[in-house]
Amino acid sequence: MTDKANEILKWVVKTADDKLAEDIVALNMKDLSLLADYFVIMHGNSDRQVLAISDGIIKAAAENETTINRIEGRDSAKWILIDLGDVIVHIFDEEQRDLYSLEKLWEDAELVDVQEYI
Repeated sequence: MTDKANEILKWVVKTADDKLAEDIVALNMKDLSLLADYFVIMHGNSDRQVLAISDGIIKAAAENETTINRIEGRDSAKWILIDLGDVIVHIFDEEQRDLYSLEKLWEDAELVDVQEYI
């Protein structure tokens, strides 16, 4: 895990918590995927909240001088993906989170204790 990835993880979790994201989970993907060091998964209780969480993370990326490689899903606000390079953020509405169940798909990934970042 790089220091950069760890720093990104910290401000992503803090920002998501500030926007009242529900059930924030971080998975250490370093040994499982070439895509990123961490996946961060969370949900909002409405389309508006999902968008607010993503807006907060996008703004925090600019403030932390972190490049956003890709953003997907903002049109529907059901599943927004923000690719920050070392960290990939998944913001769902609750129904889509249950449907895709990324935590189960990547159940071999080590859970990161994010409580210290909140």
